[in-house]
Amino acid sequence: MELIRSIHNLRQKHSGCVATIGKFDGVHLGHKQILAQLRAKATELSLPSLVILFEPHPAEFFVADKAPVRLTSLAAKLTYLAEQGVDRVLCLSFNAKLSAMTAEQFVQDLLVEKLAIAHFVVGDDFRFGRARGGNFQMLQAEGERHGFSVESTITHTLNDERVSSTKVRQILAEHDFEYAAQLLGRAFSIKGRVMHGQKLARTFGVPTANIKIGQFNPPLRGVFAVVATLQNSEVVQGVANIGKRPTVDGIKPILEVHLFDFDGDLYGQKLSVEFKQFIRAEQKFADLDQLKQAILNDVEVAKKYFATCNQ
Repeated sequence: MELIRSIHNLRQKHSGCVATIGKFDGVHLGHKQILAQLRAKATELSLPSLVILFEPHPAEFFVADKAPVRLTSLAAKLTYLAEQGVDRVLCLSFNAKLSAMTAEQFVQDLLVEKLAIAHFVVGDDFRFGRARGGNFQMLQAEGERHGFSVESTITHTLNDERVSSTKVRQILAEHDFEYAAQLLGRAFSIKGRVMHGQKLARTFGVPTANIKIGQFNPPLRGVFAVVATLQNSEVVQGVANIGKRPTVDGIKPILEVHLFDFDGDLYGQKLSVEFKQFIRAEQKFADLDQLKQAILNDVEVAKKYFATCNQ
């Protein structure tokens, strides 16, 4: 899969495609339905398939402190899109310039002149352009004028409910990981590279792998029983805390994972952490002794969970 970062990196070879646009947060079953539509039309027309993304999400640009949490980081999203057979991804930097672009400019400058799209797959509730001035009907009219067709996405339902990123976030907030896996088509996990941290938990006899999640604002907070897949495909049980670590005055969310019966060097490696069971909410303790006791208790609770479910 080819990643094109920004409009400025579009070349003549990128002209002519079947495209769709959206956040694709989580790349869940609903998104997979859209991508199947995209692939089918691209195959029919013998053209490459293209997914247009915004980074950051528009909501993160306009109301950063109130934007929804993300189900996937950009890196994970790109991995999942590649697995779905997408040929190209155009990642647009959502900034003041792009937000000021009218719907008509977006169609003319990007869809027509830069991409020369032949077919566009998009939800019938899609709004775009300055002040959300563009909609599905406008796209259809522009398509007739410029020679591209527009197709509405097919809604995917599960248990008579529409599968959406909002629904997945709701289910994860309820810590129903089995149902979340059904909606996603895979277990919910967070992926990232292990970095050096304060090594505070090591002094408690509970060394942790600190996983870098960057600007990714994850949908979970608290302590969980987890299963981690290492870079060499080894699978290890453990316990994880995801949050800002209020006891030590943390600022940004971080994922810390303690792996049971593991003594290897993980620095620099990429880990995938799958969440299995909620243990407790994150909390601020009065001192480090209380924090230590809580961590040791979390380890025991997680081990009992795995012993019970044999995972």
